[in-house]
Amino acid sequence: MQSDIKRLSLILLFAPFALWIALLIILPHMGMVVLSLREKVAPRVYEFGFGNYIDFINEPIYWNTLLRTGSMSILVTFLALLIGFPIAYYIAKIAGKRSRGALFLLCLIPLWVSDLIRAFGWILLLRETGVISSFLTDIGLIDQPIEFLYNDITVVIGLVYTVILFMIVPLVSTLDGMDNAMIEAGYNLGGNGFTVLRRIIVPYAMPGIVSGCIVVFMMTAGSYLTPILLGGKNSSWFTEQIYDQFITRFNWESGAAFGFLLLAFTSIVVWIGLRLTGQTLANTVAKS
Repeated sequence: MQSDIKRLSLILLFAPFALWIALLIILPHMGMVVLSLREKVAPRVYEFGFGNYIDFINEPIYWNTLLRTGSMSILVTFLALLIGFPIAYYIAKIAGKRSRGALFLLCLIPLWVSDLIRAFGWILLLRETGVISSFLTDIGLIDQPIEFLYNDITVVIGLVYTVILFMIVPLVSTLDGMDNAMIEAGYNLGGNGFTVLRRIIVPYAMPGIVSGCIVVFMMTAGSYLTPILLGGKNSSWFTEQIYDQFITRFNWESGAAFGFLLLAFTSIVVWIGLRLTGQTLANTVAKS
């Protein structure tokens, strides 16, 4: 009787999660798989095949955009790690207990504002008549206003700002469990700051690093608002191609195929990253 109650409690506990996975992830993706394999041969006449994927391969602009999106997403991930690691280390190992919560709260503040508002905030700062250009003109550093928007650098800055918190959180969680005695032992054994960082801190934080990089990379590659608003017509992001197929051309079959190609591409990049770092997805999730 008691075992039946425990089993029922376990089922009721996981039922909302199972429904969420089934209704919002599995079923929609199954529908998208079927949709991506449909080829329009005549008005309202379809047959199953891989024509939508072949169209992607035969059009260089599509896979060039996909490769460009992947390379820029890797750059954003690297910059987010480079900036986020010192912040996470300071919060986890240096800051006092009272200030730790305040610092973590400061990192959460950007999430209180939607992506759209954050993107328009960057536009107000960087446009030709924006705050930065006007300030530089007023103090005489430049003769005329400069347009800082609509280039790759602006897109990268906006994306790093958007996703850096998702790098900091797993790093703080991992580094917080690190015993300070390990760091002290490294110094006592003659290691300098760089050696301790390379031989002790980074290996210990590797699950958090990998976890953060996976989340940041996937979010960046799947981003739409920030590249479009900050990059303008000069932006070439693969999510724009997906949006164009679904909304502009109303070609849902190709849009579904492009969506799965983006998922496959990002999954391959993540798999390669796990292989290079010697980590496994299960260990990364468990330890971070």
